[in-house]
Amino acid sequence: MDPMDIVGKSKEDASLPKATMTKIIKEMLPADVRVARDAQDLLIECCVEFINLISSESNEVCNKEDKRTIAPEHVLKALQVLGFGEYVEEVYAAYEQHKYETMQDSQRSVKMNSGAEMTEEEAAAEQQRMFAEARARMNGGVSVPQPEQLEETQQTTSLQS
Repeated sequence: MDPMDIVGKSKEDASLPKATMTKIIKEMLPADVRVARDAQDLLIECCVEFINLISSESNEVCNKEDKRTIAPEHVLKALQVLGFGEYVEEVYAAYEQHKYETMQDSQRSVKMNSGAEMTEEEAAAEQQRMFAEARARMNGGVSVPQPEQLEETQQTTSLQS
């Protein structure tokens, strides 16, 4: 393949996040198996090539149907054409799961956004409460009073005297 085969970009421009791919590779293997860096790089390159292959074939399927947008069914058809028909069911199931999770996420965000908005004072109080919890966790569960709290305590003590 020509290095400029990806719509006017060199192969170096088309890549996948190395850390994410390394994590995926490690999750798929037993804990006692190590993967050489060269092997990780090769696997990442294989993934990039596979994506390019599927994308290109999906585009051809899409063009044959006189469509301008590649749809999931074009990708599934491309898998079949390229000889990956045995994966179509699993890929479709993953796609359906993704749609479901995306729908759940959007419903959750709508619920969160449609609720009553906090006033600025409520938001500031909530922020201070969260800071206090974080400080307590950092200090091993011991709550360390902040300067404002110390002043309030001192004022209360001096008023009582």
